[in-house]
Amino acid sequence: MTELWDAHVAPHEAGRQVPAKEYFLDVGARNEADVRALGISPGDPIAPVSGFTILPNRRYLGKAWDDRVGCIAMIEAARRLHAEPHPNQIFYAATVQEEGNIEMRGAVTSAHIINPDIGIALEVGITNDTPGNRAEAALETLGGGPGVMLYSFSELPNHNLVRLVQQVAAEKHIPLQLDFVDGFGDDAGAIKLNGSGVPVTTLLVPTRSTHTHNSIIDRADFDRTVDLLVELLKLLDSGTVARIKDFQATGSSIQANPTAPN
Repeated sequence: MTELWDAHVAPHEAGRQVPAKEYFLDVGARNEADVRALGISPGDPIAPVSGFTILPNRRYLGKAWDDRVGCIAMIEAARRLHAEPHPNQIFYAATVQEEGNIEMRGAVTSAHIINPDIGIALEVGITNDTPGNRAEAALETLGGGPGVMLYSFSELPNHNLVRLVQQVAAEKHIPLQLDFVDGFGDDAGAIKLNGSGVPVTTLLVPTRSTHTHNSIIDRADFDRTVDLLVELLKLLDSGTVARIKDFQATGSSIQANPTAPN
């Protein structure tokens, strides 16, 4: 069977990379003069036309869910928290140049400006539930609930913060998937290096075919990711953050302050 690779789990070793392809784009021209008359010249960028489409079973197809879906989740969380009490000053940042191979520059500058006590990145999760994908390449499935990153090349998440995410998911009956992807970097990797160090974690919306012009998410996964994010933010009072930063607390549960607003 032909192996289908998500960009984040495709082999990168010499000799195993997917070879570059040459594309023939038929614009109806009969000769070079026709091409010039259309205003096309060497070096012009080409972008696919990819409309948003609702598929069966509340699955959504669209362009660049990585990482538009993270921005949408952030906006929805802000909308919900606007009317609910919580103990935090929350900064919402949509960054540019996020991929690890270009140093996550937007996250670096944003973290310098905000100087956060806790960093939560919102990302896509890599699924393994399409024909030809290797089961060991990623752990998530579409429709299986939000994910939390346990390891990536840019990030070793704070264990206490990950444990709190798991506790909140269990208490709110939100299915939670675990993921670790070698070929994956996200903004949490830059946020964690700010100042003397910031506890970070990454919440994931499982997504098929990332880095393509048509990728797919499940609406239930998205909704549950926002549910998890909102409940987590409502618990992060100063006492809980102090316990997350306490290395001696590693291995024990991280209980939120019971006097914090609900």
